[in-house]
Amino acid sequence: MSEYYKIFIMFIACVILAILILGASFMAKSKNYNWEKISAYECGFQPFEDTRSRFDVKFYLVAILFIIFDLEIAYLFPWALCLDELNVEGIVSMIIFLFVLTVGFVYEWKKGALDWY
Repeated sequence: MSEYYKIFIMFIACVILAILILGASFMAKSKNYNWEKISAYECGFQPFEDTRSRFDVKFYLVAILFIIFDLEIAYLFPWALCLDELNVEGIVSMIIFLFVLTVGFVYEWKKGALDWY
């Protein structure tokens, strides 16, 4: 049972530290709000407009890019973990996969899908 005391003490210390950091952030926050600080800066449109307004296609392209590169990482980690057990066919197939994704990324970059002006 004495082995669990160290874990319990660490747990209590973490809870106290979390409460202290949360309290310090509430005390240090600014009370002066202005429109630029509370506006939606990532989505590119005002939050309180007509809900049937049209979105720019670039939002969808960036979302698709995120999904593609998220899936690339999901395939890349297991491949990297078993790299020493793979034969030439496994290495070549991953190189082809990465090449196709790179070509798609360069294509979208050249088309201006990543430009926000």
